[in-house]
Amino acid sequence: MFKYVLKRVLIGFVTLFVLGSATFFLMKATPGSPVNGERFKSKEAQELAIIRYGLDRPVFEQYTMYLNNLAHGDLGESYVKEGVYVDKTIADTFPVTARLGGVAFLFALVVGITLGTTAALSKRKWVNNVCMFVATIGVSVPSFLLSMFLIIIFGVELRLLPFVGLRTPANYVLPVIALSLYPISMIARLTRSSMLEVMKQDYIILARSKGTSYKMVVIKHALKNAMLPVVTYAGPAFAFMLTGSFVVETIFSIPGTGKEFVSNISNRDYQMIMGLTLFLGALIITFNIITDIVAAMIDPRIKLK
Repeated sequence: MFKYVLKRVLIGFVTLFVLGSATFFLMKATPGSPVNGERFKSKEAQELAIIRYGLDRPVFEQYTMYLNNLAHGDLGESYVKEGVYVDKTIADTFPVTARLGGVAFLFALVVGITLGTTAALSKRKWVNNVCMFVATIGVSVPSFLLSMFLIIIFGVELRLLPFVGLRTPANYVLPVIALSLYPISMIARLTRSSMLEVMKQDYIILARSKGTSYKMVVIKHALKNAMLPVVTYAGPAFAFMLTGSFVVETIFSIPGTGKEFVSNISNRDYQMIMGLTLFLGALIITFNIITDIVAAMIDPRIKLK
């Protein structure tokens, strides 16, 4: 396993290098300049900023400086906000995103597994249809549309729940639903199909023939063995909730990494965009590695090479 993890880590570094390089050159190819904002109003201030940040140098020289700074763990300083560094911004905003993503992930796991298991085991056709209808809605409705719908109905019209920021536990309800509906749908579908397959296996029939209660068979044997597809999906899903909450955070005015990323794109803050992109890419790679390891621990038939 050590060799596998080492290999994946090395591949991860190569992936981050390619991602960082691609982001750098895409930023340089984007029209406009990061020093044309409100911070640098006069022409003299803009010229000084260009010299200070090395924007007057050849692109390849800027690229070399960028890689050198990355090698020393320096993600750089914001072009738009004076004295604000990328690593400090990540340290300030990511805990907010992590709390929101963590709550949404747990909610998606509980609801998705419950829906999928209920749909697979229920002998009533309407129960299966209802569960799968919910799963279909989650896949079909984009998060931004669901977010606006939740705000209009529960925040504006009924005034039942707050929808700005994350000041109280009640503030989590609407963004968590908007962020978790798609993962709920996927987890429910995976759980249902896997449970239907597992319940036909010989060891389930053997356990039932030994007099084991139906409830214990489901919990101890079926559910455990049906979780492998869910675990495989859970890692990327968690990474998605941490990195894919840009729209949700922006709509609900949540001061997380996603909202910061969108704001920096609007301001053409190239240094912030590149730093946040690398950080989010590293998160996705890390969770993919963790997922592979957990899947191998659950199912001994999976060999990590």
